[in-house]
Amino acid sequence: MDGAQDVTQLLAAWGDGDQAAFERLVPLVYAELKRMARRHMYGESEGHVLQTTALVHEAYLKMVSQQSAKWQNRAHFFAVSSQQMRRILVDAARARMRQKRGSNAPVVSLDDAPTLSLTRASEFVALDDALAELAELDLRRSPVVEMRYFGGMTVEETAAALNVSVDTVARDWKAAKAWLYTKLNKTGRETAGPRG
Repeated sequence: MDGAQDVTQLLAAWGDGDQAAFERLVPLVYAELKRMARRHMYGESEGHVLQTTALVHEAYLKMVSQQSAKWQNRAHFFAVSSQQMRRILVDAARARMRQKRGSNAPVVSLDDAPTLSLTRASEFVALDDALAELAELDLRRSPVVEMRYFGGMTVEETAAALNVSVDTVARDWKAAKAWLYTKLNKTGRETAGPRG
């Protein structure tokens, strides 16, 4: 049995309440989660390794709370994991921006929290706002960006997770990148968003 099948079977068992399956799953997915976290943290230099580890651990804690989720396959698991990581970073960025403005709003708690520069924080928020707007316009393209750009998933993995064709993902990816590029440049908020 290959690793992808192992992960899919362990996810199914975990979704059915088998906590031991989750314990066996973690070593199989940890390296990929670290790679995804590095991708999310790209451009951050200060304390990068610890920040990546903290991001993985925070996402891990959120995933544990989704024990009863019905995972379709490993691609679905990694897509949700990537989304969790992005939410954590966006929340941290918004907190950083509130703190800079002097607000007494609570700061997102991450052990060894990402020390986002204000520029990077505003980029995360701008991209998140644009993705939220894209999701309102086209529900299918936003997850494609999530999986391809943030999750580093292939076109094939994205297609499998979304249950659509590879050609559909390729078209949606191209259209979403163009829309986001135009949107982010139009508002004057250049970001390191999807271009590749």
